Amino acid sequence: MTGLTAELVVDGRIPQTPVLAPNGLLVCYVLAPTSRIGDHLDTELWLADTNGVTALRRASTDIATESRPRWSLDSDALFFLSDRADRGIPQVHRLTLADGTVTALTNWCAGIIDHLPLADANLVALLAEDEPTEQDARRARDRDDAIVVGEGEPRARLRMLDLRTGRVTTPDVFGGRHVVELRQRPDGGPLAVLTQASADKDYGPRTGQLHLFDPVTGTAEDLGTVEAEARSLTWWAGEDGWHLGYLALTPPLLQAGTAVFDLAIGSGVLRNRTTGLSMCPTELRQTNAAPLVLFADGLNTALARLDPTGPTILSRHPGRLDDLSTTPAGEKIAVLTGTRYQPANVHIGPPTGPLRKLTDTRPELDGITLGTQQPLAYRAADGVALDGLLVLPVGKTASEGPFPMVTIVHGGPYDRYADRCQLFWFPSAQWLAAAGYAVFLPNPRGGQGHGHQFATSVAGRVGREEWTDILSGIDLLIAEGVADSDRLGIAGSSHGGFMAAWAVGQTDRFRAALVNAGVIDWGMLAATGENGQFEAALGGSTGWSGIGPHPHDAVSPISFASHIHTPVLILHGAEDTNVPLGQAVYFHRALRHFGVEHEFVIYPREGHSIRERNHQLDVMRRTRTWFDRWLRP
Repeated sequence: MTGLTAELVVDGRIPQTPVLAPNGLLVCYVLAPTSRIGDHLDTELWLADTNGVTALRRASTDIATESRPRWSLDSDALFFLSDRADRGIPQVHRLTLADGTVTALTNWCAGIIDHLPLADANLVALLAEDEPTEQDARRARDRDDAIVVGEGEPRARLRMLDLRTGRVTTPDVFGGRHVVELRQRPDGGPLAVLTQASADKDYGPRTGQLHLFDPVTGTAEDLGTVEAEARSLTWWAGEDGWHLGYLALTPPLLQAGTAVFDLAIGSGVLRNRTTGLSMCPTELRQTNAAPLVLFADGLNTALARLDPTGPTILSRHPGRLDDLSTTPAGEKIAVLTGTRYQPANVHIGPPTGPLRKLTDTRPELDGITLGTQQPLAYRAADGVALDGLLVLPVGKTASEGPFPMVTIVHGGPYDRYADRCQLFWFPSAQWLAAAGYAVFLPNPRGGQGHGHQFATSVAGRVGREEWTDILSGIDLLIAEGVADSDRLGIAGSSHGGFMAAWAVGQTDRFRAALVNAGVIDWGMLAATGENGQFEAALGGSTGWSGIGPHPHDAVSPISFASHIHTPVLILHGAEDTNVPLGQAVYFHRALRHFGVEHEFVIYPREGHSIRERNHQLDVMRRTRTWFDRWLRP
């Protein structure tokens, strides 16, 4: 039997974005490597027969980044993006199934961001930035390229590709706003268009507007503003006419649960269709009738139909379901899902279940023994119901404890641990379980899967109740004899990195900590992170809120640096724009000032997520080495 190695994890390939053909006979999916070697991530498009009669086959043979597969309405052609001609510059291509030919349809200098084949088989809607002008080229060549913020900002615009002529035109609509998403009405009518005032991630998602665009006349109609972080445009017909739905954050805060919003086009009445639910909608998908909705439901997932009286649960599934695709009639779905011990693969079936596994992209893991994973249900100190996962060391039972235990806090915080396979290149439960650790994966307040109030309760209060939620779980596992109270570690990435840094400033209970891309100062993050105002909602204030001290100072780990005695491993990407490197530098300088043992590792060229193969291998090996150093006898 082969043991688990870092190479087995990072050299795997994962399926992404399965898309069912309208006739339901084929599904196309992207196959992507876990890690990247070089400057480009080479991905592949694969086709699978949904009846399982014929073998899986590649849609093309080029070395390229291939993405965003979209079927023609007659299921005879597959449109997709590929940068085969000019790496890093994606263009629309078409695969004709009848003869297997692939044709490049665009040659847009700026590249194509997204595309949507329309009911008129001669038209494809495109999203693309403006092509550079001769003046732009001259300025770049002469290095006369001062950037004036707000001027000439790159923005995606709606374009129309006429397949008869190959010509791309740009309708003069939406007043130069940044176009985010398109969805055509199921009867072939107008396009619903979601725009933002800017592509800036801090400002844009708070400025969303809805529009209708008529591809025949080229005219547009404004429908008004939408809630923050709107996405997943979806049409359906009601007794009162057409409705347009989308997912967005529940007002008024930017740290909130996601809701399904329903706009009646005729009356202009907007409703929250998921208010009061203890689940959180994660995906909304259009059919020719009532749309389908995926809900994060605790550790598991529910699939529902959005009926006029509310969501009707069609099936429940362990763990996660992601990237839902459906046929127009809604009688068949494709989705990514796995099990506790198997990574996600493409599954297919009716929305009422059961789902059948269609792909097997990680056969190399079949002979690997993983640690036993079990759900946890427990109560917070104030009685709130909580859940999480416990992963035991490989080959061990809970009765053989206590074990050294590492708590890994998820990011977000609006995310969750679902009851799925916990094996990834970043600090993950099964990677540590293979080295003899028990691992606790808590779902504290602020996360997904327990409704809006659960999610919004941490706004301005990060590190408060969510921290004691985590402690309650740790104390439970110590009391049950699973965790050794003298050999505890804590780790996390992004918001989980914040919690790890926060933890060691509040207690000396942990023998070692790992802070990966963690938040150290909420005021600085609101000022410099790409999602500044969203971070301000978590921290509770900004530096311009007036003369300090500010509320965010009281919940920033940097404020408690003098209390830290726990050895800390700090990992950070040099090009991280979500949580900029300055956060880690600040923490490193504070720990150095107070003489705290720590190690600070910077990964060149990396952003918020580490992508290069050697860097992923380093993260995995360094994580184990760090905890072995401090938690082993």
